[in-house]
Amino acid sequence: MVTLKYLLPLASVLAFGHALEVPMTGVNDWGGRFEGKFVFTIPEEVSGWEAVLHFDEPVTGLTEWMGDVVKTANDNTEYILVSKPHTGIQHVGQTLTITVQAAYSGSAPPTGKGTLVNMAHDGQTVPPAPTVPGTKYNYAEVLEKSILFYEAQRSGKLPATNRIPWRGDSALTDHGQNGEDLTGGWYDAGDHVKFGLPMSASVTLLAWGFLQYADAYEAAGQTEYMYDCIRWPLEWLVKAHTGPNELYIQVGDGGQDHGFWGRPEDMTMARPAFKVDASAPGSDVAGEYAAAMAAGYLVFKDKDPTFAAQLLSNAEEIYKFAVTYKGIYSNSVNQAAAYYRSNAYEDELCWGALWLYMATNKTSYLTEAKTYYPAEAGPDWGQSWDDKGAGCQILMYNITGEQKYKDNIEATFTGWLPGGDIPYSPKGLAFRSQWGSLRYASNMAFMALLAADNGVHTTEYRTWAKSQIHYALGDTGRSFVVGFGVNPPTQPHHRGSSCPMMPTPCSWEAQQHKGPNPHTLYGALVGGPDGSDSYTDSRNNYINNEVACDYNAGFQSAVAGLMHLSMAGQLP
Repeated sequence: MVTLKYLLPLASVLAFGHALEVPMTGVNDWGGRFEGKFVFTIPEEVSGWEAVLHFDEPVTGLTEWMGDVVKTANDNTEYILVSKPHTGIQHVGQTLTITVQAAYSGSAPPTGKGTLVNMAHDGQTVPPAPTVPGTKYNYAEVLEKSILFYEAQRSGKLPATNRIPWRGDSALTDHGQNGEDLTGGWYDAGDHVKFGLPMSASVTLLAWGFLQYADAYEAAGQTEYMYDCIRWPLEWLVKAHTGPNELYIQVGDGGQDHGFWGRPEDMTMARPAFKVDASAPGSDVAGEYAAAMAAGYLVFKDKDPTFAAQLLSNAEEIYKFAVTYKGIYSNSVNQAAAYYRSNAYEDELCWGALWLYMATNKTSYLTEAKTYYPAEAGPDWGQSWDDKGAGCQILMYNITGEQKYKDNIEATFTGWLPGGDIPYSPKGLAFRSQWGSLRYASNMAFMALLAADNGVHTTEYRTWAKSQIHYALGDTGRSFVVGFGVNPPTQPHHRGSSCPMMPTPCSWEAQQHKGPNPHTLYGALVGGPDGSDSYTDSRNNYINNEVACDYNAGFQSAVAGLMHLSMAGQLP
């Protein structure tokens, strides 16, 4: 069903760089009724169109077969059509013929003209960001655009300050099993499921980077946007804590969701909610929620003390739940296991306790953290939504200064730096895993910067971190960040950005569109290349070209770290 409130004024979108206008031709007159054609030769890839048909006198009873009439001028001289799903995809050089039939009341059929609007252009522009002299890449621009990516992932009722013109309110009926309000939060990736574990893990890394490198955000003019950025998911995490021993950890079923290609605004499928509780525990996800909220408390304690206090109160109660009722969340919630299966919960219990210690200074939390820190800790696999080992090593050393934690950090990076256990691509990417290769390298780049800030192999770790982030920004000859740098991805695997402007229908045809996504998903880091630096920019390539909230978190924080160093004259 077409929703008229989404109809855009003609002037608000770009029509092929100019108005593609043609006269009505091929008129057949049947005395009081006529047929006419508007023939457009397509000059660029189209993934949905709007046609404005104007007549020099009123016509009534207009019918045609290529689109749907969504608006008629009061005097019946102008009709606005939008394409049907199967007619919206038009390729360069094709001819689109809109044939209309209508009644007229004059002595002869009217003359007419048609204007075709390519709904693959949303007109969104991003204001230029400040630059730091002497840097190869504009880190401030990356921070600005990465925050925009998170705004594009918002679910729920959007604020009046929404900066993404192609996003509207969505999933307004998300609720728990007893009707609890679960609207809000972030959609996870290119789909429309809300997964609590990667969402909260992303918040923790973003908050850590904000706390550590606040000067970079301030210099980039992004401080207030960053507060808004992490507040959005934090408010959802609070909503998801519906009882002392109850925590919602997912909204939406992955199977049903992945059977739908379209905008989140158009979803009609059921969106069940899943939770962990005393009888079906999830210490890992609860530990991460607690970490995110404790880190959020540190971010907001001066900015908004009331909100900060709410976060801390929830964090402490959730952590108590996590240690009292132990279990792996994906064993309790089968619907999460196919997408974000957890391997253990001890690292999240250590992680959550460390962040609570930093928020409260209660020694009991540091004792808890040491309890769950592995006794024989060695090299960490790599920081991720499922692995908090490297982060725990760094926080333990930052807090205690004990040599054994420094030894663990060094063991981890001996494995990650060239010559260690991690293979490298020919062009220098530390390749941990095919699925989201840039995510792991970026997360560990952020960890390396944090370790270096505390005096651990300062120059070596900073140099390595810079090499991994610069790989993503363009050192191989192309950018892997949508809307940034040279030859960036244009077809990220992302449903919403692949759809034309509303109200043009969107379905699986949009996935097969040959051109760039109609909307630039500014700032999104794609999964990245394989171990041979091979990469295909195709929205069907979900392994290498999907985007996700956790892909950008460590990456954005590492970029902030590099900008901080460049401002201080300490960038290697």
